[in-house]
Amino acid sequence: MNKEDYKRLVKKHTPKEPRLRNIVIAFFVGGTIGFLAEFLIFLLKESFGLSASIAGVWTCIIIIGVASLLTALGFFDNWVNKCKCGLIIPTTGFAHSVTSSALDYKKDGLITGLGSNFFKLAGSVILYGIISAFILVIIRVVING
Repeated sequence: MNKEDYKRLVKKHTPKEPRLRNIVIAFFVGGTIGFLAEFLIFLLKESFGLSASIAGVWTCIIIIGVASLLTALGFFDNWVNKCKCGLIIPTTGFAHSVTSSALDYKKDGLITGLGSNFFKLAGSVILYGIISAFILVIIRVVING
């Protein structure tokens, strides 16, 4: 069997991904997370008299904490399988990747395990986020003079 025959055989037996269904699920799950975050900001502003920016910071802390806790308890991976990118694209996905790395390497100790592998999965997000921000700032400065 040559490579082309093998590729055709694999393509024939590979299950089709329901892309439209996944897009709709991701849209609604991501939208629900956004709605809950906005509701939490409103609640913090009204209940505790916080400014919008401080309420936003507390909302991020709460969302990151909840996502990390759900990852540590083992629930988050199951939900990601059902909700797809709607759950891993927002801040929750970043928290999940950092917590997962920490849990995977905790047995190796604080320095060689946690310390050296903590941002293993999230490192690329941080790197490309910084690069994108840098490029966008340069574009903004060039456009606005």
